[in-house]
Amino acid sequence: MTASAAPTVARSAPELVPPAGPTPGGTLPLSSIDKTAAVRVSVDFVQVFPPAAGAAVGDQGAAVAAMRDGFARALVPYYPVAGRIADASPGEPVVECTGQGVWFVEAAASCALADVNNLERPLLIPKDELLPRPPPEEKLEDLIVMAQVTKFTCGGFAVGICFSHLVFDGQGAAQFLKAAGEMARGLPAPSVAPVWDRDAIPDPPKLPRGPPPSFTAFSFVTQRHGRGVQVAPPCIQLPDDAEVRLGFAASTRHLLQGVLPSVEGYYGNCVYPVGITRTSKAIREAPLPEVIGVMRGAKEALTARFTDWMHGGAKEDHYNVPLDYGTVTVSDWSRVGFNEVDYGFGEPGYVFTVNDHVNIVASVIYLKPPTPKRGIRLMLRCVEEPHAAAFADELAKYE
Repeated sequence: MTASAAPTVARSAPELVPPAGPTPGGTLPLSSIDKTAAVRVSVDFVQVFPPAAGAAVGDQGAAVAAMRDGFARALVPYYPVAGRIADASPGEPVVECTGQGVWFVEAAASCALADVNNLERPLLIPKDELLPRPPPEEKLEDLIVMAQVTKFTCGGFAVGICFSHLVFDGQGAAQFLKAAGEMARGLPAPSVAPVWDRDAIPDPPKLPRGPPPSFTAFSFVTQRHGRGVQVAPPCIQLPDDAEVRLGFAASTRHLLQGVLPSVEGYYGNCVYPVGITRTSKAIREAPLPEVIGVMRGAKEALTARFTDWMHGGAKEDHYNVPLDYGTVTVSDWSRVGFNEVDYGFGEPGYVFTVNDHVNIVASVIYLKPPTPKRGIRLMLRCVEEPHAAAFADELAKYE
């Protein structure tokens, strides 16, 4: 690619990759956690694979074919993923095991990864060109997984993944992708056998949710900070008595031992919201160790709160979080497992989320920085432009 030419991506039409063998049919229920904690939206992210040592550009076609075959073979034990989400009744989603398969897109970029700064932000290739999209007759919200692999002239790849949060949490989606990678590399079966068993999780009585939350489309800006900083709820220029909240989805897999026939291999949602609520003034004036202590206390209460919820003893719906400018959610993607997926061309050097269009709640996402950098990478979308400079100044105090 010349210095003046803008990079382009040529994409093939999406093709269905069906399971490589026969799979069961029928309808499978989702768990009470799936239906309560998750929403019927696609989570989008990109894995960046630098050129493998000694690999030739001419080998890319064979590598993509093996990856496609890995998905097909993984869909046999993970047969629900080859199906579609449907509604058994209003507000009651299920998975229909149709065996149709997952949509797979092949693409080729006109440049090397180095020419686009290895896909670090600001992106020099529009994110929509790196993500798979189905044919127009398919409903995006009914699909469970899609993949696009983009070849770069240097021999590297980018893999764009879209998965349904209704069927997987992050760890569950990573488990499926690891299985696809293992099968692509020739393993006869996934190293971790998949477990569905959604109906083993109790369905607690539904708590009164009150009025539905109002959704505001905020104009969040994207910021990055490469050092290990603590993130407090956004108090910038809010009234002293305004409520501010920090929340995160804590894993409850360890609390489902004895509830599920087998926790290992379970790939459904295993999360429960943990958070703190204080006034803007209280957070602004509190020493940082005090704020951290409050957060730790909330996390230590997870076992009791989740157990109460699962057995119908909860007095309030902790999943119903106010979505206003005073709420920020924190997600740790650095240990979910997306950085450990190997489709046959090594593990990714960088993984980043591209759900920038989700502007109804402020977010902070922990990522691993691109190899060989160390530390963490923060993706911050929690303030609007009038407060961005002040927020950056606050972060700079912790360098």
